[in-house]
Formats: sequence, C-alpha cells, structure tokens
Amino acid sequence: MGEDRQGFGDRLVERVAATSPLCVGIDPSEILLARWGLDDDATSVERFGRSVVEAVSDVAAAIKPQVAFFERHGSRGLGALEAIMTAARDAGLLVIADAKRGDIDSTMAAYGEAWLGDGRPLCADALTVTTYLGLDAMEDVIERAVVSGRGLFIVVASSNPEGRLVQEAVTADGIRVEESLLGAIGARNHGEQAATGRSLGSLGAVVGATRSVGSLDLAHLAGPFLVPGLGAQGATADDVHALFKECPPHSVLASASRSVLAAGPSISDLAAAAHMLADELRAAIGGDDTR
Repeated sequence: MGEDRQGFGDRLVERVAATSPLCVGIDPSEILLARWGLDDDATSVERFGRSVVEAVSDVAAAIKPQVAFFERHGSRGLGALEAIMTAARDAGLLVIADAKRGDIDSTMAAYGEAWLGDGRPLCADALTVTTYLGLDAMEDVIERAVVSGRGLFIVVASSNPEGRLVQEAVTADGIRVEESLLGAIGARNHGEQAATGRSLGSLGAVVGATRSVGSLDLAHLAGPFLVPGLGAQGATADDVHALFKECPPHSVLASASRSVLAAGPSISDLAAAAHMLADELRAAIGGDDTR
C-alpha cells in the first residue's frame, strides 16, 4: 500500500518546511489577463502561468492551477496547463490540480488515471475532488493516490457561504455532513499511517479559512489541509493559525490567488506580493525551517 514511495502528506510537510505554507492559485481569468495587458487566448494563459511559477518558486510550497480557466481555451488551453505544470515541477513546486472532480466509481477511476496516473500529460501531485456522490465511489482514485505517492484534497467545508446549506446539513446520525466526511477521511488516513508508517496521510481536506474556530475537529484528520479564503476573500494569516493551531506542523497549505496575481504582470512585483504573504503565514503558523 504505497510503501515504496514517499506519501503525498509527507512530501507536502517537507516542502512547506523548506519554503512556507503558501499555495498560489493560478487563475487566468479574462479580467486578470486584461489587467496584465494580455489577450484572452491560450498563448497568454501559458505566459501568465509561467510568470507566476517563476515569481513564486522560491517561496511557495505549491501552485494550484484552476483547471476551468484553461479548459475555456480547449486543447490549446490544456496544452498550456501541461506546460505550466511541467515548469512548476521542474522548479520544485508541488502542483495541485484544482479540478474538483466528483462522480460514480468508474468515472472517478478515469479521472484518477488522468490526473494522478504515472506518465499522464496532466499528472499532478494532488487533485481536488468533491464527494457528494459518496466517498466509497472514490475507492479507486483513493488507492491510486496512496500507492503513487500523490494526494487528494476533498472539499469538506468551503469558504463560500452558500456551500454551508449542504455542508452543515445534519445526517440521520445527528452529525453534520462536513463532520461525517472529515471523520471518514481521517479514518482512511489513520489506516494508511498504520500500513505504511507515513507520518501524514495522502487524503487532505479543503476547509475554508473563513470557517468558525471550533466548528470542526480538525486535529484528527491525520492529513494535509488546503485552505482557501486567504487575502481577497477576507481571511488573514492569523485566522488560518486560529483555525488550524492544533494540527500537525507544516500540514496546512493556505491558498491565495487574486491577492498575489493582482500584482502582475511584473515578475518582481508578483514575487514581492508572494513573499509578503508567505512572511505573514510563517509568522502566524510556521513553516520554513531553513531560514
């Protein structure tokens, strides 16, 4: 069960410790491309992404390209995504494909092969997924992640208020959907730890930085967290610390997009924005054992 490869959770801990807890989203929307003085086409999308990679490779633990912004441009857009992912890996960054895939078991197996399969053009270090067709429907992609040393980030408690209607719904067992899902992910991570000796499991949870402190038992996930809501959505580094202070060191990736991307197109300005946010995160929640 993945004994021959380092697990994604442990890889993430090492990268966060060496850099910072910052994950930079790559979201080449039409609006941002225009602000950068770029056309809304695949060539510009690739230029946009490569600039971000160059600017943040020494300070961010990961990048998180939002797949939808590349799919807008068809096969050329996906080609641009491949090129950006390759450049990021070459720079030492972890790559999280923000695709939020979620379907029945046979379809999820194909998504797993596409995004986590060895040698596949779009192979990432981790993939975001939604599980509202059932966590068991993801059995194949979960196993692929664990064995391959890659990871999943499962949407549990998102940063958008409208998501609470589903996530905070109470199940027949009397607990909220988000609590039930978090517990099921944690159980799988604990099983992986027992079977492999890994310090952190491969299954992560997406939990928004805008969620209330104490509303979820985060400390027992035994896996990494991907935390949206930092910067433009209103959350601060201190908010991230307050929410995740009981979690294992270096297990949290705080994701920012617009607050960094708005500094472009200058690579030096992008780098300055990323360094400022990374410094705030390191001061609040740790990371960067090398400095």
